[in-house]
Amino acid sequence: MKVAVVGATGLVGTVMLKVLEERNFPLTELIPVASEKSVGKLIKFKGKEYPIVSIETAIALAPEIAILSAGGSTSLEVAPRFAAVGTTVIDNSSAWRMDPTKKLIVPEVNAHVLTKEDKIIANPNCSTIQMVVALQPLHEKYKIKRVIVSTYQSVTGTGVKAVDQLMNERKGVDGPKAYPYEIDLNVLPHIDVFTDNGYTKEEMKMVKETNKIMGDDSIKVTATTVRIPVMGGHSESVNVEFENDFDLAEVRSILENAPGIVVVDDVANLKYPMPKDAHEKDEVFVGRLRRDESHDKALNMWIVADNLRKGAATNTVQIAEYLVQNKLV
Repeated sequence: MKVAVVGATGLVGTVMLKVLEERNFPLTELIPVASEKSVGKLIKFKGKEYPIVSIETAIALAPEIAILSAGGSTSLEVAPRFAAVGTTVIDNSSAWRMDPTKKLIVPEVNAHVLTKEDKIIANPNCSTIQMVVALQPLHEKYKIKRVIVSTYQSVTGTGVKAVDQLMNERKGVDGPKAYPYEIDLNVLPHIDVFTDNGYTKEEMKMVKETNKIMGDDSIKVTATTVRIPVMGGHSESVNVEFENDFDLAEVRSILENAPGIVVVDDVANLKYPMPKDAHEKDEVFVGRLRRDESHDKALNMWIVADNLRKGAATNTVQIAEYLVQNKLV
């Protein structure tokens, strides 16, 4: 089982390697891939050193699985070339997510749709992943009509440059900027570029990806995505309108028994999910469960997850695990 990790030196790629190691993924050979300037450098994995190779070398080695975390333009060029040599690609960029011929997968929700013929598989947007993990079991029981979501997203979702900007601002140091404004002691209601309808691409990703992953275009979604000066994970305030009435105790029980979810909901003892608690964890944390008192069939909840893990690396590795367990590679 040869596994290539493309973008192995990046923020997400580094976490990919960590998650592969932690979860003891059954690979026999790691093929770390990065830019030409990194070729030849060594990466340590499970106590062994592996040299970084070029994309050309990795494709020639025809690995069983290639995990791509190197940006959309790279993926559009490279993923089909891997697929052509029989490699199954799991791509972490936005390049293939809305391609109608490609599956968009969150294992807890829709891994069952995967087949051996799926050679390019898309990993969803981080903010969408954590939301649909919590929505799916409730949709199965009560049928969701509409979702209103506001996100509070970590600077790690932008990358190293954004983390450096935040840390530099805290120290009073001038440096490269990832954002058009200061992020420390500030909130930016702006993630990705604005589109013609006044929403950002990030917001529209949450709308379209939710429908595709859950396989139901009747679910109406509206999103406001916000960048905040934290690290550790993304948080979301989610209001869900159901077609059928619900019992709050039953909602809690459904979520407690759903795969990949940890319910942290004890307001009497000030227990609720926070990014600090989700940091370096693979689960999706759900709390602040309460009825929407302005609507008789609506629920409010608060959802938190580590965006570099469940929102990216862990979800990707879980897809790879599913492929191996079900002999799809």
